[in-house]
Amino acid sequence: MSRVSYRIARTDDAQALAELGAATFTATFGHLYRAEDLAIFLQNHSPAAWRKELGDPAFEVKVAEAGGRMVGYAKLGPPHLPFEPRGEAAELRQLYVIEEMKGSGVAHELIRWVIERARVRHADHLYLSVFTDNHRARRFYEKLGFEAEGTYHFMVGDHADEDIVMRLQL
Repeated sequence: MSRVSYRIARTDDAQALAELGAATFTATFGHLYRAEDLAIFLQNHSPAAWRKELGDPAFEVKVAEAGGRMVGYAKLGPPHLPFEPRGEAAELRQLYVIEEMKGSGVAHELIRWVIERARVRHADHLYLSVFTDNHRARRFYEKLGFEAEGTYHFMVGDHADEDIVMRLQL
């Protein structure tokens, strides 16, 4: 396994972030959706959408690289889930790691950074959502102290998934 390095994402990472996000999401969840629904979802995470968020100071993204390629990323931003957050809040918008790097410590390093950055932003709580049937991710977050707050419908095109909203008190 190559040595993993971490850095803050730049605007010129938009293409690589869109590609990694699309590949990871499709590999993990693509079988659940009609092609049209998946295409709509992926378009919402296009390089143009990434460039917009990377230029917005409300968002912070850290990338993991190994062997000359991006192998994971975490995106922190303001809360946007359909609920009333407690106190000052931040949200882990995405934490994606390619399959062959799962279990390598990349996700732990990225979430550690997210928690640190949320605290720097003076957040009292960090929120995220996770697909109900993504048991591996749910266990990962629970081990870190995240607790379920409720559920909501996460839309992939016209398809509604049940996601669990989780919260970590900082």
